[in-house]
Amino acid sequence: MGTEQSTILETRDLTKTFLGFVAVDAVNLKVQRGHIHALIGPNGAGKTTCFNLLTKFLTPTQGQIFFDGQEITRDNPAEIARKGIIRSFQISAVFPQLSVLDNVRIALQRNTGVSFHFWRSETSLHHLNSRALELLDEVGLADFASVLTVNLPYGRKRALEIATTLAMEPSLMLLDEPTQGMGHEDVNRVTQLIKQVSVGRTILMVEHNMKVVSSIADRITVLARGAVLAEGDYATVSNNPAVMEAYMGTTQGELEGAQA
Repeated sequence: MGTEQSTILETRDLTKTFLGFVAVDAVNLKVQRGHIHALIGPNGAGKTTCFNLLTKFLTPTQGQIFFDGQEITRDNPAEIARKGIIRSFQISAVFPQLSVLDNVRIALQRNTGVSFHFWRSETSLHHLNSRALELLDEVGLADFASVLTVNLPYGRKRALEIATTLAMEPSLMLLDEPTQGMGHEDVNRVTQLIKQVSVGRTILMVEHNMKVVSSIADRITVLARGAVLAEGDYATVSNNPAVMEAYMGTTQGELEGAQA
């Protein structure tokens, strides 16, 4: 977790409507450089729509988006990625019939000038092996380098997805529900992995598991019905009556375990 307090990502009155339905309602968000910032809220709160706006898979109805002090509201998804905003699923649709190492090498091609030239000789990628193995070691997969990805357990596949995200050298990582569908052991492993790889990086994540959020997030923004309901550290938002009401009247203890 970082300490530098400059803003890397900011939205101003970010809004998205669909045929009159307001999915994201004038959201003002500031993500501090070096932080893990969690975006939470009940089902239908607008979290995924907000992510889609930030990565330009959706165009805002109104409002502005700024990254590193420059407006990116009109940029397309490829331009957003080139500037260093990398969403996990964009490059983490791993290839199941390739090895774990090959998946990371493919992601690393972005910076080689021979990006995604699948017809080249396999030996042309050997110079990427060292960096690929470093990334696999960072996410605890060094011993799985030669394993076919299809044979990885689910939690390890998510770790591979994080490795391929890191291969893109993001300034800002957007992780969309990184622990969804995992058992307890995998949740703990991936939670610690996110905390580990956040050192020197900035992460914005949508996450349903409040125990994950409480253990690693520096700051939390709570959305409800498309609007910001509360913001602050976990102690602040978990004791906010409006937040507990949004989670259908749960107590604080129940909120911690809620799968919103």
